[in-house]
Amino acid sequence: MTLYPKLILEALENVRYPGTGKNIVEAGMIEDNIRIDGNKVSFSIIFDKPNDPFIKSVIKAAEASILTYLSPEVDIKGNISVKTIQDARPEPEKLLPDVKNIIAVASGKGGVGKSTVSANMAVALAGMGYQTGLLDADIFGPSQPKMFHVENAKPYLEKVGNRELIQPAENYGVKLLSIGFFVNKEDAVLWRGAMAGNALKQLIGDANWGELDYLLIDLPPGTGDIHLTLVQTLAITGVVVVATPQEVALADARKGIGMFTGDKVNVPILGLIENMAWFTPAELPENKYYIFGKDGGKRLAEELNIPLLGQIPIVQSICESGDAGSPVALNHDTLTGSAFWKLAENVVERVHYRHEYLSPTKRVETRK
Repeated sequence: MTLYPKLILEALENVRYPGTGKNIVEAGMIEDNIRIDGNKVSFSIIFDKPNDPFIKSVIKAAEASILTYLSPEVDIKGNISVKTIQDARPEPEKLLPDVKNIIAVASGKGGVGKSTVSANMAVALAGMGYQTGLLDADIFGPSQPKMFHVENAKPYLEKVGNRELIQPAENYGVKLLSIGFFVNKEDAVLWRGAMAGNALKQLIGDANWGELDYLLIDLPPGTGDIHLTLVQTLAITGVVVVATPQEVALADARKGIGMFTGDKVNVPILGLIENMAWFTPAELPENKYYIFGKDGGKRLAEELNIPLLGQIPIVQSICESGDAGSPVALNHDTLTGSAFWKLAENVVERVHYRHEYLSPTKRVETRK
């Protein structure tokens, strides 16, 4: 039979780690280095510590599962190596050393316009003269290729030094990578959490991002494996949280903020963005209709003692421009464009504040 990594992972899903009861793929214990040479298969299993009492039993179970579920002809005996978390994961600050600031854009729930905010903030930062990248980390619902009008882009591998790296697509001065470039846009992405996490790690560590002032990461909504993978992989400068004014959205935003500020994650919150703050019809630009409630995001920011970075109105042109692949922030003289530019300016200010006052050993260079 023809062997490939997905088959190996499927076989390993039958192996459970006794300490947690989870299968070793779901638990993120398989390093994304599965090597196949004919019938020979080798890979590493990651354990928390080198003296884990279950190492031998897990390796034997992994060998048996591959031989049982794939083929007894697979050469696997003695080819499974052991790594600890410290060995397997590079220190976050050593990954992407040429990226000065990494900003995660998060939301407690879907449908609050997080991807629209991410796209327009990236365009605004690039328009201000900052070298900017955007990683679409919403593995199961990638939308940035459409918003940047690069749906048909096919990122290619480029040799950089001794490595072959993925070359990001680029438009409007923003470097962009998304899982949407590598899957059929008509098909659902049916991946388990570990597979999604490994795909995200590749888009981060195996891409030629080059020198960037800002790398924005458009996270999936909610809290889950992708968020944990991100904070374990990268040294995040801070998180901006997007919410809408109604209470149900604010309740989820509060949970998301709690996750990032908790002891296990501990990532700084740069501030809150209140999206869809009010509706303004094009023919009555001075009118404001608070269809989702008034100042809910502002009140939450005050309650949690975090900055309110901006209030973005509902305007028909924002949706139309996103669907057309032409973000409204491309024109900062418009009402909506100026709102996103002001938002980007506030994010830059917060980043500078953190570097200047909270981390005095780190400085941010400003490019204009």
